[in-house]
Amino acid sequence: MQDKLRAMRRRRHFISAGLAFGLLGAWLPAAVQAATGPLLVLGDSLSAEYGLARGTGWVSLLQQRLQAQKKHVTLVNASVSGETTSGGRSRLPALLDLHKPSVVVIELGGNDALRGLPLQSTQANLDAMVQAARQAGARVLLVGMQVPPNYGSSYTRQFEQMFSTVAQAQKVALVPFLLAGIGDAADAAQWFQADRIHPNAQAQPRMLDNVWLQLSKLLP
Repeated sequence: MQDKLRAMRRRRHFISAGLAFGLLGAWLPAAVQAATGPLLVLGDSLSAEYGLARGTGWVSLLQQRLQAQKKHVTLVNASVSGETTSGGRSRLPALLDLHKPSVVVIELGGNDALRGLPLQSTQANLDAMVQAARQAGARVLLVGMQVPPNYGSSYTRQFEQMFSTVAQAQKVALVPFLLAGIGDAADAAQWFQADRIHPNAQAQPRMLDNVWLQLSKLLP
């Protein structure tokens, strides 16, 4: 009889514990629930291996580095050549809902400049994407870009500053310039493809190093 009573108490304990854990999971903050989610890269042609052999772009090299360092993080590259901040903003909610990432890397803005889009709209789109990712419980890394001086000193300065403004306001990590040591190098020509816009294969490891400096701090 006592054995049966003890068994019943154990069953009630396990049932209560199971309900408690179930309720806890339902009420955990989104940041905790997303802690083990994938790493999502939302970028343009600089992250989509434009003009490169598959597997040689900086995002592919990032996947290899994660594996080499035994960081068990799945990588989702949602980058699209030609993407603007407006396009990224419209695609991001579905990506967040589908993948539930723990970290989101936003590498967009360069095509906005190429198309002459207003800086105000670009900044508003970046703000919205960062907010959406954070609200979904993800850590965010914003990747900055610079434009050549032929855009004019005022525009060039404002465009560069825009990324740090968003990062500071939203309190997220920032890579100041994805192409540091490449686009601003004295021998810049050797790091680019024939179009003088897209980095070549030998530039990709340096791009990864630029991103990794900040990204490594965000990985679970």
